Amino acid sequence: MNVKRSLLLLLVVGLALPGCRSRTDRSEGTVLLSVTDFDGLPIVVSATGGPTQIGEITLANVAKDPTGGTSDLMDIEIRSYEVRYTRRDTGTVQPPPLVETIFGVVPVNGTMTINGLPFIRAHQLTTRPISDLADFGRDSETGSTVIPIDVTMRFFGRTLSGDDIASAPASFTIEVVP
Repeated sequence: MNVKRSLLLLLVVGLALPGCRSRTDRSEGTVLLSVTDFDGLPIVVSATGGPTQIGEITLANVAKDPTGGTSDLMDIEIRSYEVRYTRRDTGTVQPPPLVETIFGVVPVNGTMTINGLPFIRAHQLTTRPISDLADFGRDSETGSTVIPIDVTMRFFGRTLSGDDIASAPASFTIEVVP
């Protein structure tokens, strides 16, 4: 009886193990795009300054199945990026999002580095709440002279085989001052 139970247990475990390898990611395609590194992030941004850039940002293209084969068709052509801003204080007026076209290729199981990537442009600087700091020296909604903002970026592209790919959001925090 113990032998039958042991064999049955082995059979159940043997059938369950392949299920453990199933992907948890359900996005389209066979690769994942991720932001792996930020270098040269500004902590404080002036409301009267020009466009603000990230010194260096690295994107990685990772095969979803690390045990499977790869091909050049899994390379990702980067097409655009989006930046959204969320206030960390009590203010409710958000800077408008930034959407920009960008070009580059991230090879499968490789990386691409972008230097000097703008994350704030003139449109964000000349729109409330940031424009209030430049015009009045304070936020007209909260009265504060500093606006803390979470900056969240996503990158969008397409594999050479035609699958649309979007990175997971990557965030950092800045303080905008007059």
